[in-house]
Amino acid sequence: MHQKPFLLAAEGLTRSFDGFKAINDLNFYLDEGELRTVIGPNGAGKTTFLDLITGRTKPDVGSLKWDDAKYDLLKMNEYEIYRLGIGRKFQTPTVYNDHTVTENLILSLAGSRGIWHSLFGKITSEQKDRIAEILTTIKLADSAHRKAGILAHGQKQWLEIGMLLAQEARLLLVDEPAAGMTDEETYRTGELLLSLAGKHTIVVIEHDMTFVRQISQGRKVTVLHQGHVLCEGPVDEVQSDERVIEVYLGRKSKAA
Repeated sequence: MHQKPFLLAAEGLTRSFDGFKAINDLNFYLDEGELRTVIGPNGAGKTTFLDLITGRTKPDVGSLKWDDAKYDLLKMNEYEIYRLGIGRKFQTPTVYNDHTVTENLILSLAGSRGIWHSLFGKITSEQKDRIAEILTTIKLADSAHRKAGILAHGQKQWLEIGMLLAQEARLLLVDEPAAGMTDEETYRTGELLLSLAGKHTIVVIEHDMTFVRQISQGRKVTVLHQGHVLCEGPVDEVQSDERVIEVYLGRKSKAA
């Protein structure tokens, strides 16, 4: 029996768009410090689920509780949810291209008060140490003074993850981080996420099954289909599940 309080608990979530149920009676429970991968075919409801967690959209019915049900996310605005420490990285990196890597991290520091104050106000020695630590974690210390716009695609993805760390996000929602990456970049991204697991709680949406296997060994994988949890379990069990093969993995291999 599950003993620990859930960091995030979604129950009975349903969200329809023009009669189509993008999310359909979804139940999802996440432990503090967990790294959970969510897979599923296009249209399974993965992005809509992240939209619900972050307050970009609201469900028709259901509940969504945070931090052992201390907070009802459905009663909160996007900025209030953000302040709770729920950070999202979209599939396409959204960094400040005309600012350096370090400046991007400064702008993301928890408690920053506008661009002018962040860049030209004094940052504390503690904040400097934090930025140096993040640069090392995301392996961009050598690029600290380069403009973000000239970084390689993978490096921009790592910078954006670093920006979530600077925000002191407790939950990192990471949408298809391996998309468009080289094999080496993909592997390094997996190593980065694994290094953050435990210190942060992470939900990764992904299609690249090699990457999923890399980050999911010994961890639970959730499969969404038609807005509902089709199955959950270890990656080997999920990949061999006949239902998953039928609706997702088999379809992908036929198309390949």
